[in-house]
Amino acid sequence: MEYEPVIGLEVHVQLKTRTKVFCGCSTEYGASPNTQVCPVCLGFPGVLPVLNCLALEYSIKVGLALNCTVQEFTKFDRKHYYYPDLPKNLQISQYDLPISKDGFLEVTVDGKSRKVKIRRAHLEEDAGKLIHEDNFSLVDFNRTGQPLLEIVTEPDIFSPEEAYEYLTNLKSIIQYLEVSDCDMEKGTLRCDANISVRPKGQTGLGTKSEIKNLNSFKAVRDSLVYEIERHIETINNGEKIVQETRLWDDKKGRTVSMRSKEEAKDYRYFPEPDLPPFIISKEKIEGIKKTIPELPKEKILRFMREYGLPEYDTKILVSTKENADYAEKRLKAFPDKDKKPVANWIIGPLASIAANLKCEIYQIKIPANNFIELINLVEKKQVISNLTGKAVLEKMAGMPEKSAAKIIEEENLAQVSDEASLEKEIDAVIKTNPKVAEDVKSGKTNSIMFLVGQVMKKTRGKANPKVVQEILKRRLV
Repeated sequence: MEYEPVIGLEVHVQLKTRTKVFCGCSTEYGASPNTQVCPVCLGFPGVLPVLNCLALEYSIKVGLALNCTVQEFTKFDRKHYYYPDLPKNLQISQYDLPISKDGFLEVTVDGKSRKVKIRRAHLEEDAGKLIHEDNFSLVDFNRTGQPLLEIVTEPDIFSPEEAYEYLTNLKSIIQYLEVSDCDMEKGTLRCDANISVRPKGQTGLGTKSEIKNLNSFKAVRDSLVYEIERHIETINNGEKIVQETRLWDDKKGRTVSMRSKEEAKDYRYFPEPDLPPFIISKEKIEGIKKTIPELPKEKILRFMREYGLPEYDTKILVSTKENADYAEKRLKAFPDKDKKPVANWIIGPLASIAANLKCEIYQIKIPANNFIELINLVEKKQVISNLTGKAVLEKMAGMPEKSAAKIIEEENLAQVSDEASLEKEIDAVIKTNPKVAEDVKSGKTNSIMFLVGQVMKKTRGKANPKVVQEILKRRLV
């Protein structure tokens, strides 16, 4: 029997506000344990929460960007459970009236696009952080009360690749909105995945597993692949799937059981008595909608239309808002109608330099005019070869105030196109590679590129490869 997976994702996004969601404590990352706390976020008797208006506005903004209906009437609820990092033994969250609901996010896998349904996006407070040692555990309450937006999909994802694409697109949208850093290492974006399998063609849902401890999108994808195989193997062996929570072990590439979950927990939700219901006016929603910038999907389509770039290149260029702004300045500065050389240099050599420096492309502060000058010197004027151009770009990354022309002059890197000078180098290469030269003469013309490479090596990349190839063809073909 053929089975298909059914996946639902729960994503927690920490909103980028300066203070917590119900008190004035700082949200700054990296402070000493238990230094960013107060009676409100620690749940002392008699304290009253006050909603952070910016957190509410950010939540509405995300809901609108995810095509959700923003509810004009919303309220907060108490979700009761006991855990050492939850000082109040309850969490202020939202239950039946979330801020946003019934949205979607478009994903494209293998050239096919579809909309993943989003059930809800609700605002809540975060819990603290437990640090487990060998014989004891420590708790840091600094994170308690951080504003979290929980975005929950319907069970509407049908492959690990779709899940990966959904998360990538969601992260990009949220970063474009500038409401969160979405840094999984810092915990400002966290994800849990629910997975079950069912016979292909059926509409019911199988028994699910919830996967936690997912610290990267790759981990989400890999854990789902593993769980799908485990579920199918279990069923084929005549055994029953147990509803449980499982942890992903990245090193071993497998999930392990954390706890069984035969029935849904009774969190005893009831309306938060210390916070009133909130009425969000249509004018407020429309005002927030006007602040939403051009989002990744729209930017991709515009870049393809205005700059004539292929979709693959464009997706890389607009991966983050900062990279997109950086790329667009350079695309506009390039005078030619064909902008492909600019895209090639950004997603190729410049991206490689950024990776080596462990930074983003936009953090390489080469001015747009200097960058375009280098491209022109390589692509149009052929003052330097492509290989030398990459070396010049590396130097420019370390000295952004220097132009490409200045570096070429100081380093004596200008391309040699003078035939008389190149003839001597070519003679030497033919003399040391007589068999290859004979192969070319006997009709194996592909071998000529080996000789071109030897000349380039001998001249330290300064020879004009086109001129070298022409001379070799004249001499040997």
